[in-house]
Amino acid sequence: MASNPLHLSLFELYTAFRSGNMTAEDLTEQAIEQHNTSLGAYKYWQPQDARNAAARTDASFSAGEDHGLLQGIPVSVKDLYNVDGLQTFAGSPVSIPDSLMTQGPVITGLNGQQAVFIGKTHTVEFAYGGLGVNSHWGTPRNPWDSTEHRVPGGSSSGAGVSLQEGTALLALGSDTAGSVRIPASMTGNVGLKTSFGRWSLEGIFPLSPTLDTAGILTRTVADAVFGFAAMDPEHQGRALEFIDQASHCTTGDFVIGRGDSVLWEECDPGIVESVEAALNELSQKGVRMTDARLPEVSAAIELLKAGNVTAAEIYELLSTKMPEWLDMLDPLVSQRILGGASMSATEYLKRRRHINQLQLSANSRFESTDVIVSPTVPITPPRLDDVQQADRYGPLNLMSLRNTCSGNTLGLCALTLPVGLDNAGLPVGLQIMARHGAEEKLLAIALCIEKVIGTSKDRLGTPAIPPLQNIHV
Repeated sequence: MASNPLHLSLFELYTAFRSGNMTAEDLTEQAIEQHNTSLGAYKYWQPQDARNAAARTDASFSAGEDHGLLQGIPVSVKDLYNVDGLQTFAGSPVSIPDSLMTQGPVITGLNGQQAVFIGKTHTVEFAYGGLGVNSHWGTPRNPWDSTEHRVPGGSSSGAGVSLQEGTALLALGSDTAGSVRIPASMTGNVGLKTSFGRWSLEGIFPLSPTLDTAGILTRTVADAVFGFAAMDPEHQGRALEFIDQASHCTTGDFVIGRGDSVLWEECDPGIVESVEAALNELSQKGVRMTDARLPEVSAAIELLKAGNVTAAEIYELLSTKMPEWLDMLDPLVSQRILGGASMSATEYLKRRRHINQLQLSANSRFESTDVIVSPTVPITPPRLDDVQQADRYGPLNLMSLRNTCSGNTLGLCALTLPVGLDNAGLPVGLQIMARHGAEEKLLAIALCIEKVIGTSKDRLGTPAIPPLQNIHV
């Protein structure tokens, strides 16, 4: 066993708990000791609650009770998910009314498995942004730059940071245009966006009910496979079987399409090069490559620029049920949300019909290829100082979302995994997209890719996390 249990995979921890070689209390204490206040990952940091939960978990193990694969695993929760007993702010300055938030199946399922909730992580206000900036509560720091405060990606801004910090081994996020994949990519983690409707959105504050999806961030693809199997309703009772099946995928079992040229254009230095290097390694190991395209991507990007339907949906919710929030909005969020007021019902329905047509067309493109790939994020994580003003924030926010937004608009499932560092020494992600409902195939292919090119630690090394502060809690 590794000297540091935090370096073990989720499957290894699953085995260690059940063999008696590890306790949830020991693992949780190790995680708590990693807390670094200078990184600012958490809205709620609750070490004693986590210790109490770990003690209950160990009591269950001692009684011979097995509640699920994630029993005893420290999990961070994006502050968009309602957790009974905790307020939900959704990145806003005031907690969301209890009448609007109930605990949903995702959290209830994790509670049932006796996962250890380690804390709630920061998010962009109402999840409406790709850089991770929050003017109300502060912006978590990207741990890959020790000298300057760079953004960690959003909207699940604290999620990826919690993994690199070591306080969580699985992080819950949500994804409407890239909000799981962008922070995963920018912090050197793996991020899985599930297909729309695969996981319940109940109990998750809605940004866009027609585009929102739940997702997870993990340190490795192997952990993502494990976490997905543990949480996915379709795999209850046969999670270990799926994990085993996914591990049998080989380089000759799938075809990769390179995606449209727009996804590869205007990338910051070192990003395309890192992705190309990974693809070349895969090709040399026998993975077949095609020029399969997704022409619908361009239309998805144009919808992003126009506000898609997201602005109208979040504006309708706030103006109807939380009107006082409209006067408190983060300046970097308010202009886009308030812009939703000007969208007519006719225009909204027109855009929704267009999205439905794009989804049908896009999902038919996977006849000649299993997945389509691209750089996950085309830009280096900006310095926080460079995105504090709306005129500078806007273009960079759009660029951060450009490559990921199509996954949601086109109704696909998608994953990002780390493949290298850009010229600024910041992580680069490879985005992999598959047709709606093909999570099993997506994860199996991603796992095979990871086995060939290595994990984040193999390809990126260790982040330059600032010195730990206030770790004794």
